[in-house]
Amino acid sequence: MGNRSASQSVQGAADRATDSDAFEYIARAGFAASGVLHLLIGYIILQLALTGGGGNADQSGALATLGSQTGGKVMLWAAAAGLVALGLWRVAEAVVGSRPGERSGSDDDNPAWRSVQSLGVAVTNFAIALSAARFAMGSGESSGQQNAGMSAQLMQSGWGKAVLIVVGLAVVAVGGYHVYKGVTQKFLDDLRVSGGTAIVATGVTGFVAKGLVLAGAGLLVIIATLQADPAKASGLDAAIKTLGQAPFGKFLLIAAALGIAAFGGYSFIRSRFGRM
Repeated sequence: MGNRSASQSVQGAADRATDSDAFEYIARAGFAASGVLHLLIGYIILQLALTGGGGNADQSGALATLGSQTGGKVMLWAAAAGLVALGLWRVAEAVVGSRPGERSGSDDDNPAWRSVQSLGVAVTNFAIALSAARFAMGSGESSGQQNAGMSAQLMQSGWGKAVLIVVGLAVVAVGGYHVYKGVTQKFLDDLRVSGGTAIVATGVTGFVAKGLVLAGAGLLVIIATLQADPAKASGLDAAIKTLGQAPFGKFLLIAAALGIAAFGGYSFIRSRFGRM
C-alpha cells in the first residue's frame, strides 16, 4: 500500500512538473535544437565529401561549429536548456506516460517498451545538453577522442572488451530500430498530424539514413574491439569517415549528408507537431 502511494506521489509530481505551457515550449525547443545539430552534421559531412575537410562529423563537431558563430555561446546555452527540458519531459513520460490526449495507438500496446525508450532518449538528451554547456564554457572536447580513449582503456581487459561488444550490439540495434521506424513510417505515431508527402518523405529519409549510420558505428565498435584498434571505436565520426573511404565514397557521403539533414528537418517538424 505504501509503495503504491509513493508511486502515485512520484507520478503526480512528474505530471505537475510538466503540466505547463512554458515548459512544453522549452521542451519543443529541444527538438528544434536537435534539428539544428543534425543540419550542421549534414553540412560537415557534405564538406567532407566535397573538400575532404570540415571537422568532426558528429554532435561535438556540430556543437563546435555552432559555438564558432556570432552569438554562438548564447545559442549553445539555449540548445542546452531546450535539451534538458526535453530530457526531463521524457523522464516524466516514462513515469506517467503520455498525456491522454496525446497518445497514439502504439503507445498503449507496450507501455513498458515506451518507458524504456523514453528513458533512453532522455539520457541522450542530457548527454548532448552537457556537451553543449561544456562548449559554451570553452571546455568542449571531441566526442571521437573521448570515445577512443575510453575504448582503449576498456580493451585492456576481457570484461572491458565484452562491454564494448555489448555497446556495439546495442548501437546496431538502435540503428536497426531507426531504419524500421523509417521504413514502416512509425514516426508518424509521434506526430499530431496525419502526415503528407513532404513529412513522410523527410521522415523516411531521415530515419533510414540515421539508422544506417548508427548501425555502421556500432559495427565499427565491434570490429575495433576484435582488432584491438580504439581509433575505429570513436562513434559517428569514424563511421562517416570509413564510409568515405569505400568505393564511390564521395557519393555515399553526399547521400549520408542529405539523409542526416533530413532527420534534422524531421526534428523541426516534431518540434511543431510532435505529441508531448
